[in-house]
Amino acid sequence: MTSFIQLLDDYLHFVSLEKGLQPNTVSAYKHDIARYLDFLWNARSIRDMAAVDIHHLEDYLQELSAMGLAPGSMARNISSIKNFHQFLLMEEITASNPAEVIDIPKRMRKLPDILSPQEIDSMIGVFSDPQHLAHQRNKAILELLYGAGLRVSEAISLTLGQLYFEIGFIRVIGKGNKERLIPVGKPAIDAVEYYVNVVRPQFIKDRERTKSAVFLNQRGGPLSRMGVWNIVQEAANASNVTKKVYPHIFRHSFATHLLEGGADLRSVQEMLGHLSITTTEIYTHVDRSFLHQVHKQYHPRA
Repeated sequence: MTSFIQLLDDYLHFVSLEKGLQPNTVSAYKHDIARYLDFLWNARSIRDMAAVDIHHLEDYLQELSAMGLAPGSMARNISSIKNFHQFLLMEEITASNPAEVIDIPKRMRKLPDILSPQEIDSMIGVFSDPQHLAHQRNKAILELLYGAGLRVSEAISLTLGQLYFEIGFIRVIGKGNKERLIPVGKPAIDAVEYYVNVVRPQFIKDRERTKSAVFLNQRGGPLSRMGVWNIVQEAANASNVTKKVYPHIFRHSFATHLLEGGADLRSVQEMLGHLSITTTEIYTHVDRSFLHQVHKQYHPRA
């Protein structure tokens, strides 16, 4: 097994230093290939990678399938094995790549959970007390998460200079420091403006520490990811929403509701800040009840 361990170490060194893969990816490769090599050594008595053929690979994939691996995990394992054999071929350790004929199954993309407009109204309505300072901040946060489809990181890093409410937009710094302008509706504008003008000044303890962050905690510092998580959980519990709720579900709901309402995919892609439209396309798989509703409403034979 020593020679196999050395091959694995050489491969991980290659993908880490020469291909520049991220540590998490390298760790996944290490786990996948170590398990594969253990199978070859112990279950098939292979002592030389040049002796591996397609039948050994088929046996191993059947073994993985019997373990009940999820489709995504199976696809990743196949990718890991294909890349490992390609490395062996490139290094002239083997004369062929028996894995090149194996297809990687297409992943079934899990549709994101969404909230209905009524559930969102109910959650936002939890923070309706105009005399409760934290309530007004929380309401503003939820209105903006849903009204602009923001990531949590974008919401908590928002500064006062990024609010252009006089023209109905906010400027967001997204992934890769990419800027985008997002239109914001009246409910979100009203909630955020009230919070900024009335509530936020009462949260400020140290202006140097606060700087220009829009959303503050009650100690005067910028609101954290965990702070937003807690706000969302409080709203879900108090409104008796039974779905698994998390901050990003507002972004999923924002995109789905826009598309259900007739928005075009490119516009939604721009508002979400997706680099590829294929990322946005997942939201086109609207639920069947909505499709039935459209069919019933518009088809003459429905």
